Amino acid sequence: MNAFQLYTELGARGLIVGSSGNVSHRTADGMIITPSGCSADTLQTDSLVSMTLHGDVHGGIAPSSEWVMHAAIYLAYPTAQCIVHTHADACTALACLNEPLPPFHYVIANFGGDDVRCAPYVTFGTPELAQRAVEALQGRTACLLANHGMIVHAATADRALTDAIVLETLCRQYLLARSAGAVRLLTSEEMRAAHERYRTYGQADESLLKTRCS
Repeated sequence: MNAFQLYTELGARGLIVGSSGNVSHRTADGMIITPSGCSADTLQTDSLVSMTLHGDVHGGIAPSSEWVMHAAIYLAYPTAQCIVHTHADACTALACLNEPLPPFHYVIANFGGDDVRCAPYVTFGTPELAQRAVEALQGRTACLLANHGMIVHAATADRALTDAIVLETLCRQYLLARSAGAVRLLTSEEMRAAHERYRTYGQADESLLKTRCS
């Protein structure tokens, strides 16, 4: 999956509406990012913007207004290869409460910590927002952005898509649970056990998987 396919898939799944989100992919000399003002319906494969992480744009198309945040994350976290930023409903609703996503479910361990932090509100498209996002992502692969949305980074576009969907699902489930009553949060010990299980979760050995499936 490339950046174009990722962006259109996010739109098809309702996580990006209008021009409210953006995606990028790290390259050898910087990144490829969706252009400013595009939507899943209007984006063309030749509209993606190639640029350095210091703002030098190749071509005449303006990059997303959030390119600074993407670049800052790539500079801070070498493992980040693909970034998704959306204003998905549940993530944005929780972000507008200026609250983190707490350890109400063990799947939160998927993002590297015991919660998903919420970065303080800062005007969009600014270096200050980029810095707040980098801080909130320390030890994590996802964070909320207060009164704004969410952002995730991953090693591949496919993983970034999955993580964006999972984060939106978790935020929706948490808000639903909270609307029904007091939410029971997992203890530090329970989350520690979840992190340990995640270390061996999934298909780590691809050759073994192919043998079993043949």
